[in-house]
Amino acid sequence: MKYIFCLLLLSFSVSCLKAQETQSILVNQNRLSGLIKELSTYGKNEAGGSDRVAYSPHDIAARKFLIQKLEKLGLEVSVDFSGNIIAKKAGSNPRLKPIIFGSHIDEVPNGGDYDGPVGSMGAIEVMETLLENNITTLHPLELILFTNEEGGVVGSRAIAGQLSPEALLTKSSSGLTQSEGIRAVGGNPDRIMEVKREKGDIAAFLELHIEQGGNLEKNQKQIGVVEGIVAIEWWQFTFKGMANHAGTTPMNMRKDPMLPAAKFILAVNETVKSYEGAQVGTVGKIEAFPGAGNVIPGEVTLNLELRDLSSEKIWKIYAELESKARAFAEESGTELQIVHQEVASKPALANPAIQKAIENSASSLGLSTMYLPSGAGHDAQEMARLGPIGMIFIPSKNGVSHSPQEYSSPEAIANGANVLLQTILRIDKELD
Repeated sequence: MKYIFCLLLLSFSVSCLKAQETQSILVNQNRLSGLIKELSTYGKNEAGGSDRVAYSPHDIAARKFLIQKLEKLGLEVSVDFSGNIIAKKAGSNPRLKPIIFGSHIDEVPNGGDYDGPVGSMGAIEVMETLLENNITTLHPLELILFTNEEGGVVGSRAIAGQLSPEALLTKSSSGLTQSEGIRAVGGNPDRIMEVKREKGDIAAFLELHIEQGGNLEKNQKQIGVVEGIVAIEWWQFTFKGMANHAGTTPMNMRKDPMLPAAKFILAVNETVKSYEGAQVGTVGKIEAFPGAGNVIPGEVTLNLELRDLSSEKIWKIYAELESKARAFAEESGTELQIVHQEVASKPALANPAIQKAIENSASSLGLSTMYLPSGAGHDAQEMARLGPIGMIFIPSKNGVSHSPQEYSSPEAIANGANVLLQTILRIDKELD
C-alpha cells in the first residue's frame, strides 16, 4: 500500500513539474520579429507599404518561403484545394479532434506588415517553440495560413463549406478571379467542396491578431480577450426629389433630397450613440444625381452600415433610423426607397471557456487584459461554424490598420504569441 502511495505521489509530482515547465516556456521574441520582418520583404513597395495582395507574385513567393520553413520544422505540410497552407503536428491521442490556429499573410493593396502576419508568424513561432521543447499535446495541432482573407475570407469560407460557385467568379485585388487565383497558389477550384469540414470536426480554433483599433492602447492593456466578431448589415437609402435649376428655383419651391439625406446622416450618429454598448454605425458613401454644382439634385443615394455583436440590436437601431428617414422625407416632400443589401455577416461569439483560458493564460504571464468585440471580420468568423473559437488581440499603435503606418511592437507581438501558446496548452487539457 505504501509502495502504491509513493507511486501516486511521484506521478502527481511529475505532472505538477510538467505543468510548471510548460507554463515557463516562452516564444523566441527575436526569432518571431525576424520572421515577420523577412515576410515583409515580399511585396514591399517604395512607399513603405505592402503590395502582397492574394494571388500576386509576391503572395506566391511568400507562400513558397513559408512552406519551406514549415517543412524544415518537420511538420506535415500540404496545400488544400482552396489554397490554404496546412501544417500538422500529431498529438498523443489521435482520436481527439484537432486544435487549429493561424491567420493569413495576404494584405490589402498598400497595406501594412502586421495585419495577418502577426497571427500567422506567431502561430509558426508557437509550433517551433513546441517542437524545440519536445512538447506533445494530447490533441493533434493544425496550423493554417488561410487563402485570401482580405478578399473575402476565401480559404476559411471553403473549409466552412460557404464558398459558392458564384464567389469563385469574382475578381480579386490581383486581377485574377478567385478561381484563377486559387489555381495560381496550388489549389484546385474544381474540387473546392472536398475542403469542407463539418460542425464538430475541430476541438477549437484560435487566432492571434492585431486589434486594428485603439481600445487596448487607450486603456493601457496588453491583451484583448475577444468577445466575438460583430455582425454587419448594409442598407441603401435613396431620397428622390426633383432636379431643377439652382439659380432660378426659389428655396420654398424645392424638393431637394439632399436635405433629408443630410438630416439622416446626422441622425445615424446621434441614434447609434444613444444605445448602450460598442455598436457602430457609418454612412461611408453618398452620391447626388446629376451631380452638378448648379443643379438641385433629383436623387441622393447613401449607404448605411451597422455593426454589433447582437443582430437583434442592429435591427432595433435600424428600425428607429428607418422611421426617422421616412419622417425626414415627408417633411421635405421627397420620396424614400430603402434596399437591404445582401452582404451581411452573422455574429460569431467566442466560446466562454476559451475566453477564460485566454484570460488565465495572460494572467499567468503577468499581462493585463480587457474584453472587447472585434469590429472587423476574420477567418475565425467562418471557423466558428465548425466549433468553439477564441481570438487574442494585441495593441495597434494609434489604432491604425490597413495602412503602411500600422505597427505593433516586438514586445506586444511576443506577448500575444505567448498567450496563444499557453492557451493551446490549457485547452488541450480542458477540451475533450
